[in-house]
Amino acid sequence: MERDGEEHCRVVGGVDTHKDLHVAAVVDERDRVLASRCFPTTRHGYKQMLAWMRSFGLLQRVGVEATGTYGAGLLRYLQHAGVEVLEVTTPDPHDRRKRGKTDDLDAQNAAHAAFAGRRTVTPKSRDGMIESLRVLKACRKTAVAARRVALQMIHNTIVSAPDELREALRTMTRMQLVRTLAAWRPDLTDYRNVVSAYRITLKSLARRYLELHDEIADLDTMITALVEELAPALVARNSVGHGSAAQLLLTAGDNPERLRSEAGFAALCGVSPVPASSGKTTRHRLNRGVTGPPTARCTSSPSAGSGRMHGPKPTWPSASPKATPSSRRSGA
Repeated sequence: MERDGEEHCRVVGGVDTHKDLHVAAVVDERDRVLASRCFPTTRHGYKQMLAWMRSFGLLQRVGVEATGTYGAGLLRYLQHAGVEVLEVTTPDPHDRRKRGKTDDLDAQNAAHAAFAGRRTVTPKSRDGMIESLRVLKACRKTAVAARRVALQMIHNTIVSAPDELREALRTMTRMQLVRTLAAWRPDLTDYRNVVSAYRITLKSLARRYLELHDEIADLDTMITALVEELAPALVARNSVGHGSAAQLLLTAGDNPERLRSEAGFAALCGVSPVPASSGKTTRHRLNRGVTGPPTARCTSSPSAGSGRMHGPKPTWPSASPKATPSSRRSGA
């Protein structure tokens, strides 16, 4: 409810985002909760939410959860409206343990975090060419995975195929095998026969593989063009391919000015030193607080696909030397 003088009050908003409904909350200039309310995740709902927040006073900024997923549409709308948006990161576990968890409390915690400037970061704008690059990369990743599954199914099917099919196919190279299978013309009406069923299955898998292969090639062409347009100096360096350059661009985002220094970018990639000293021991470790793909690019081989650190795995003894039969025999 509005009170006298609220139009001169400075307020801060917070939003807990979901698929169909967003829960918004507003705090005043003393960080006191004024109200909370649900709004639909439509453009009209975003308009209602912004008008409702501004009805309490001068809206300074809004803290939004999950600006890269459920909150992406709200982020674009608020930025186009000229509102400062902060992305609220992981909620405080101690506060959640004491107060519990509801959508209203999450929205209020987002507003408190935006008010205090804690647990907040500047979100990616997601409205430029790098966002186009991101969705193309995501599409390519799923296509590569599907192509790999199709090839695995081809090999697994050939292993259990009848001898008259397996003997002719087992010595071919990958592309020879795929193109040979795709060129088959099995009788589709004879699917009750085992050999015909295998022919139909292998032809279908081979055509799927080739379609995905062409799709990946088309996506690679578009990704290469975007990377060369966005960062020609980066791809001109030695040992920097279009895949690595694209990942670095995605990490920086459409608004790289949010990264204030090279040290901040190193922390975002998970390769910044973090103190890990205790007592008389003084040492540092790599920052493991980030699990994004740049971590794998910087700390492991190029074939690594996740953001986890890949180092030499420790070798653990299978059993204590006292428990092994050889040690007991030697002791005897």
